[in-house]
Amino acid sequence: MNKVMSRTTHPRPRHRPPTRHDTRRPTTAPPRKPLTRGVRTSPEPARTAPAAPAPRQRPTDLFADRLLAVLSGRRPVHWMLRHTAGRGYDDLVRLTERSPLRTRGTHPVIHDIGYYVPRSGALEVFARIAAGPHLRALAFRLEQSPDLRWRCTAVETR
Repeated sequence: MNKVMSRTTHPRPRHRPPTRHDTRRPTTAPPRKPLTRGVRTSPEPARTAPAAPAPRQRPTDLFADRLLAVLSGRRPVHWMLRHTAGRGYDDLVRLTERSPLRTRGTHPVIHDIGYYVPRSGALEVFARIAAGPHLRALAFRLEQSPDLRWRCTAVETR
């Protein structure tokens, strides 16, 4: 007596499954208002305070940080390619071969920065670099190009 059991498929229901019909509605929340042209219509305050604009860094400080990163070995020399002009890149390549600001242990930091303005659109900058127990000197020249960007045109360390 061999019975063949066949599965019967149940047709899919043609209606949605039963859901909970909750007649309780929240009474404390105000009704939603639609947005009009991307502007909020409710007078509620912003949830976060607007961030204060970051102060712009002077070109002397910015380039001292960039040159220090390259001369200490934290950045590759080609990172400064678009920020240099004339023989500035060649000076930088020559200096990185000697690796004058690489130290073991602590990273070198900028101790002090000063500058001299020989003419309009040019700055001669000097910086004292604390590299471990030693104090080193970094000097570089910045010139403003016609597109108003500052570019390093000469670099020297002692």
